Amino acid sequence: MTKIYKLDYESPIGVIEIISTHEAISSILFSEGNKKENLLHAETLPVLTECYNQLDEYFKGHRQEFTFPYQFEGTDFQKTVWNALTKIPYAKTGSYKDIAVSIENKKAIRAVGSANGKNRLSIVIPCHRIIGSNGKLTGYAGGLWRKEWLLQHEKAHNI
Repeated sequence: MTKIYKLDYESPIGVIEIISTHEAISSILFSEGNKKENLLHAETLPVLTECYNQLDEYFKGHRQEFTFPYQFEGTDFQKTVWNALTKIPYAKTGSYKDIAVSIENKKAIRAVGSANGKNRLSIVIPCHRIIGSNGKLTGYAGGLWRKEWLLQHEKAHNI
C-alpha cells in the first residue's frame, strides 16, 4: 500500500487539504474544517512544499499554471476529461459541451459533467472554469461561492 502524506494550505476561501505520495500530488480539496491540522515544516516532502508554494503564488495572483507533479486516479474517460480541462486557459471558461466536443465525443455531455465532479485536483485541474452553456455558474464541489471567487480572482490577475 502506498503511503500518503498531507499538508494543509490556508487560502483566502478556506483550508485546502493537499494529499500526496512520495512522488506526486494526488488530491487538492477544500477541507470541511477551518483549522489547519497538517502544517508545513522542515521535514515536509518536497512535492508537498512545491504544491503549497505554487498554490500560494496562485492565490497571490503571481501564478497561472502549475508545474509540480500530480497524478490522476480515475477511469480512462475521466482522465481524458481532466486532461481536456487543463486546456481551458486561465481566466477563461468553458462548458461540459465544449469539453465533450474537444474530446471528440459530443454526446457525452452528462458523462463529462460526472467526470468533472469527480476531479480531486481542484484549481490545478480547473473544473471551476466550467460554466453552464447559458453562461451561468453550475455546481462546484467546493461551493458556488468559491467557484465565483476563483473566476473573479483569475479575471483580476489575468496578464
